[in-house]
Amino acid sequence: MPQEISAIFTVDGLISLLTLSLLEIVLGIDNIIFISIIASRLPDLKDQRKARLIGLVLALVMRIALLFGITWIIGLKDDLFTIFDMGFSGRDLILMGGGIFLLAKTVSEIHEKIETADDTAEEKKSYKGSLFSVVISIVLIDIVFSFDSILTAVGIVDNVYTMIGAVIVSMVIMMVFSEKVSNFINEHPTIKMLALAFLLMIGFLLVLEALDVHVPKPYVYSSMAFAFLVEMLNMRFRKKKAKKQ
Repeated sequence: MPQEISAIFTVDGLISLLTLSLLEIVLGIDNIIFISIIASRLPDLKDQRKARLIGLVLALVMRIALLFGITWIIGLKDDLFTIFDMGFSGRDLILMGGGIFLLAKTVSEIHEKIETADDTAEEKKSYKGSLFSVVISIVLIDIVFSFDSILTAVGIVDNVYTMIGAVIVSMVIMMVFSEKVSNFINEHPTIKMLALAFLLMIGFLLVLEALDVHVPKPYVYSSMAFAFLVEMLNMRFRKKKAKKQ
């Protein structure tokens, strides 16, 4: 057994694996939200399930492939060109493109939700996408989230096999719970709008990151958790009020 693999089964290795797995799950929340919302454009529930599975499997494959190209990924941090004394690396360009794509896609989804709010079921069918277009959208944003995830992993551990193990563990957990998350988002319109607002913020942060403006992630996820908690309290309030009426 290679030394790198056997190192995973030491106490320090298992602690690193658990820590990185939890971090990968937290970083993957925005990916699950995006996949769930994009997959909901498909009218058939089986196609939605297929799109989510394909999206998460492709994310797993891309992240493992990128881990074996860590040297190349680290090299992406080197500036390729400079504009107004601001350097842009390959990583910056990927984050910029991904952020703009996520902003455009999310704004489009919000616009559709508002415009079709009073449409009939038949009218809403005309806005549904195809499995191919949904998968392509998922793949494009998976690439961006994969780079962000791998760069975070590189800063925490230096064992590639520990990173691969953490990615596999986190992806399996996300696959198990992705349908429940998707159903919960789709069944509650206010949660869906809140999730879209989260994605807008993530897209904006990706653009800021490309411009070397670093916003600490704990602040971002804490604000998301607080907004989600407030909405859960609102949902409970509306449910109790509806029961009394």
